[in-house]
Amino acid sequence: MPHLENMVLCRESQVSTLQSLFGERHHFSFASIFIYGHTASGKTYVTQTLLKTLELPHVFVNCVECFTLRLLLEQILNRLNRLNSSGDGHSTQITCDTFNDFVRLFKQVTKAKSLEDQTVYIVLDKAEYLRDMEANILPGFLRLQELTHRNVTVIFLSEIVWEKFRPNTGCFEPFVLYFPDYSIGNLQKILSHDHPPEYSADFYAAYINILLGVFYTVCRDLKELRHLAVLNFPKYCEPVVKGEASERDTRKLWRNIEPHLKKAMQTVYLREISSSQWEKLQKDDTDLGQLKGLSAYTHVELPYYSKFILIAAYLASYNPARTDKRFFLKHHGKIKKTNFLKKHEKISSLVTLQLLTLVGHDDQLDGPKYKCTVSLDFIRAIARTVNFDIIKYLYDFL
Repeated sequence: MPHLENMVLCRESQVSTLQSLFGERHHFSFASIFIYGHTASGKTYVTQTLLKTLELPHVFVNCVECFTLRLLLEQILNRLNRLNSSGDGHSTQITCDTFNDFVRLFKQVTKAKSLEDQTVYIVLDKAEYLRDMEANILPGFLRLQELTHRNVTVIFLSEIVWEKFRPNTGCFEPFVLYFPDYSIGNLQKILSHDHPPEYSADFYAAYINILLGVFYTVCRDLKELRHLAVLNFPKYCEPVVKGEASERDTRKLWRNIEPHLKKAMQTVYLREISSSQWEKLQKDDTDLGQLKGLSAYTHVELPYYSKFILIAAYLASYNPARTDKRFFLKHHGKIKKTNFLKKHEKISSLVTLQLLTLVGHDDQLDGPKYKCTVSLDFIRAIARTVNFDIIKYLYDFL
């Protein structure tokens, strides 16, 4: 399909495989398909584009947004119900508490004429979060076709391999499809495809080549690279717009953009400042305060809750103990002493990264004590990523 090939670049093999698996509308497809690969490898985009272009009936659900079983099951059923109603707005809301109810209600919803003679596709994005739900959910979705006796295919999209996903109790095996990372050639082709109409394709391709030369060693995330390409392109064009250089004067264009790309290297993956703020920062070379303390953080990837552990450790290290009630208690009175550091492994990883250091002896009867060793700029950068205003809780800033 030529139209599809222009929409989905550098994923010809995966598109061809999926089209073969889908087959004809009225044919029974695989009961379940497991698609995995690193972030920004095209899993979601390819699947969505293919289903929309082929006009196949499907529902797309993000398992991060639907974080409880009820939310997940109701989202699927209600979206299927809307497919039946043909957009007339008269579909009633379906409630569903258990997977047994889901099987029964799914049979009812797919009885409709618009769905009975073709394969229905349920796409579960971020499917690794299913492992945190009830034990019967994953095996149930894997064999939904058998349980409902309906022509349905469940597609799982995940960043982890099937071997780590598979339940210990065993389950129905899906068809597994791998999406490899994009090569530098793939990224060059995809990003160059986005060139603005007012500039030639060759001019934009030369810019992308420079961009990848700077960022490819530290960032291979297509979404982030696309963001960086859009953000820094006006600066690259500046000499051309001002009439100081032509589109072919690559050397002059490179000298103009190089310091700004190096500055952008400090905020790869971090949206500490908005695109508009970044553009303002580019114009004022002396205003580098917003980036202070971030360069070290770009080399550290911390889990979400570990960031809060680090923030709590910083507050405990630099605030006098007598100020705890002032900052964290709404009402005075006796409170139970709880230990928020339940998993020793998390602390160990922060120590390994030299973000915490052990103080005293590790054989103390009341447990080891740690001190946070990061700078104020560093912890402010961490806190901003979780929308926590740490300055409000620091004694030195009262």
